[in-house]
Amino acid sequence: MRNALYLISLLASTAAYAAPEDAITQARLRADVERMVSFGTRHTLSTQTDPKRGIGAARTWAEAEFRKTSAQCGGCLEIALPERIVTGDRVPVPTRLVNVVAIQRGTERPNEVVIVQAHIDSRVSQILDATRDAPGANDDASGVALVMEAARMLSKHKYAGTIVYAALSGEEQGLMGGKLLADYAAVQGWTVKAVLNNDIVGGSRGSDGYKDDSHVRVLSEGPRADATDQLRAQMRRFGGENDSPSRNIARWIGGLAADDVQGLAARQIWRADRMGRGGDQLPFSDKGFPAIRFSVAVEDYEHQHQDLRTENGIKFGDTIDEMDFPYLAKVTRLNVRALAALAAAPMPPAPTMKGAVQTSTELEWQPVAGAVRYIVWQRRTDSPMWETKVAETEALATTLPGVRADDWLFGVSAVSTGGAQSPVASAVPGGQFAPLPKP
Repeated sequence: MRNALYLISLLASTAAYAAPEDAITQARLRADVERMVSFGTRHTLSTQTDPKRGIGAARTWAEAEFRKTSAQCGGCLEIALPERIVTGDRVPVPTRLVNVVAIQRGTERPNEVVIVQAHIDSRVSQILDATRDAPGANDDASGVALVMEAARMLSKHKYAGTIVYAALSGEEQGLMGGKLLADYAAVQGWTVKAVLNNDIVGGSRGSDGYKDDSHVRVLSEGPRADATDQLRAQMRRFGGENDSPSRNIARWIGGLAADDVQGLAARQIWRADRMGRGGDQLPFSDKGFPAIRFSVAVEDYEHQHQDLRTENGIKFGDTIDEMDFPYLAKVTRLNVRALAALAAAPMPPAPTMKGAVQTSTELEWQPVAGAVRYIVWQRRTDSPMWETKVAETEALATTLPGVRADDWLFGVSAVSTGGAQSPVASAVPGGQFAPLPKP
């Protein structure tokens, strides 16, 4: 089986840290989506003072749900409400923007953070229409319901690293909530291991009637968004166009998904987002934080960003009846498994490689907090996934005699005392899971 060694190694490392994902229920997911739809509109420019309608009521509900979950785990979640006043092309008047964030601190390495997020705001056809009903069931009440359920499941357990759960505002007005949280993460000094953005994750049928409930798309950038001209020049000489940390997170999730016969296969989409479009993972990538997007296998364009109406027998509008809750439960399950494994694992190393004009390859890296050994991986330059485990060592360097580096790509993952294994970091320019130094 192709990539069998990588899958076996990954599965062995995550088995002991499996989250109680079987407790995820479609009923809770549906109830959360119904509650968000009940606010009429969640447009960023809608009322923030009405207790029953608008973005303010939706945020209040999200905060209350996080607090309810925290009460169940003895106050294990810290609630934060980052905010700023925003204006822009899609925000014609100064508007208060607020994210709702719950932080589950890690027991060993609390500064290492994995984020799961979705946007709570909604819209209709006219981007500035803040009064018309905008149910936003799939886009993106589905993602927020996933985040809420992940918090309920994972807060019952303790992890070495920190998990952050976030409901973001302002996505439809220009990824404003993503920018706010990315800035907040930087100010907090968090070491961001991964950002899992869930946007439109609750439907399985496309506009043309085609159905796919067995895949979820995982979108990831190739070259780093924060790359400098100097780094791009190095990548031309030494490779790395397909080996950003975000791309390696996507590969890691693909391996995790492959084992779950009850779940979904992860379809790798090697773009930062869909063609000409965007999501709240992009502001994190812009800052150099590894970030990917989950989205449905096929989109239904009549049921997103549309006024509620019927034209020529075609029903428009993002309503709950167009959703597939068994599918949403499977996407939630994959996120929960990924979050549990990432929070248990150490940070990936930052390996460097020497192999030009020689018949052997030399790799080295710095020690990683929480790691007791390291696994060295190798793949062909035209292979999409990591293929071969070539070494496992407690040392901080290894030499591969007879391996000519021109023909291969290499990476290293870190393993904790309990066997939790990090994603692979590629030994290429810009392969490190950290923002690049600014010139």
